[in-house]
Amino acid sequence: MIDFDNSFSRLLPQMFTAQDPTPVRAPQMLAVNADLAAQLGIDADWLTSDGALRVLSGNVVPDGSAPLAQLYAGHQFGNWNPQLGDGRAVLLGEVIGTDGIRRDIQLKGSGRTPYSRGGDGRAWLGPVLREYLVSEAMAAMGVPTTRALAAVATGEDVMREAALPGGILTRVARSHIRVGSFQIHAARQDIPALQALADHVIARHYPDADGIPALLSGIVAAQAQLIAQWMGLGFIHGVMNTDNMAVSGETIDYGPCAFMDAYNPAQVFSSIDRGSRYAYANQPGIAVWNLAQLATALIPLMPDQDAAIEDFTQRINHFSDLYQAAWVQVFGAKIGLSDPQPADADLIQRLLTLMAQDGADFTNTFANLAGPHAQDQFTDRDAFAAWVGDWEQRRAPDYAQIMERANPQIIPRNHQIEAMISAATAGDMAPFHALLRAVTHPFDPLTAGRAPFAKPPTMQEVVTATFCGT
Repeated sequence: MIDFDNSFSRLLPQMFTAQDPTPVRAPQMLAVNADLAAQLGIDADWLTSDGALRVLSGNVVPDGSAPLAQLYAGHQFGNWNPQLGDGRAVLLGEVIGTDGIRRDIQLKGSGRTPYSRGGDGRAWLGPVLREYLVSEAMAAMGVPTTRALAAVATGEDVMREAALPGGILTRVARSHIRVGSFQIHAARQDIPALQALADHVIARHYPDADGIPALLSGIVAAQAQLIAQWMGLGFIHGVMNTDNMAVSGETIDYGPCAFMDAYNPAQVFSSIDRGSRYAYANQPGIAVWNLAQLATALIPLMPDQDAAIEDFTQRINHFSDLYQAAWVQVFGAKIGLSDPQPADADLIQRLLTLMAQDGADFTNTFANLAGPHAQDQFTDRDAFAAWVGDWEQRRAPDYAQIMERANPQIIPRNHQIEAMISAATAGDMAPFHALLRAVTHPFDPLTAGRAPFAKPPTMQEVVTATFCGT
């Protein structure tokens, strides 16, 4: 079973609604994460039992659970929505893992809540498997992220553009508290709730913060590091609304997310991002915008609000320096620098410019940069050779080893995810498990069995749009 210890449910009642998941007709366990279960102190044998299936499908509320739907608001594509909340998810409760870290266990796709806004509260199987696979790949690549403990088929169809098989993801996170969690209490001028939430986040995520200003700085620093890691993988979140930015510094809400194949700073995949607001190159700036909304929400907690505005503005503006330093570290390692310096940004950017000009595959360029066929990614080979000459003067003696640790050989490519979803929808889970094995060992050498997962899409396989699944 799961040994729950629930702190969020003990906060003020206006911050959530007590809510049981809605049972489903014929649940079937599709995938379980034994390694994560061990970290959470959950017995692996129980995880594969009928009892676990009943709990993780929402058919049974386990002892010690305090199921609830969290309340929050948010800016969606820059537009204010005064009330959002968990419209298709229920937080079962929290566990303290074997590493001493408190984490949420949430069922996503578990039925209607008071925040569903007319939706069915369900998820179809495709987005469930996408989030499972991509979040576990991100964890394997060292990126702070929510995790996937299990995926369940519900045995029921959900209606989207057609009738599609339903699914439930058991999502694990250090918390599900978002920028929008603060925004709603600020907008409602509910100072007790705002203060209680801030105190909770400090205790849970930033215990060294000695007050609200330090909390803000901690969140700014965490986001600067996170976005730099996204950029180093060619990852595009696709829906960076304020309700999708976790204050813990974890990647959350893998909806229309995607990894680039050919490098293009303006790349957008999300079908709902019609104005390219969340394009790859825009992500650092959007993070600043979101953090400014958080700072605005925290202002009412400060005794001298005019002074706080000036102070918070400086803290938000510090994101740029923190992000640039993290970006140079991330990309410096990708080109084999042992001690990346600010001046190395020019060398890195020159390579990225060549990659953009020639449509070089983002992942494979870096994965093969130290090999004999690096030039194959480029049409302007003279320009690439000139760059290599400068790179050779700068790279570390053990550059190849540094690069092996920094550059994944395999990422979850869009066309492979879509093929996996098509197979799973038809009842074949083998492609999911094969792809999951590949992407959760991203830095391993390419064997004959792994090599196909490193191939970019053919012209016919290119995926141009990704979808939320709501």
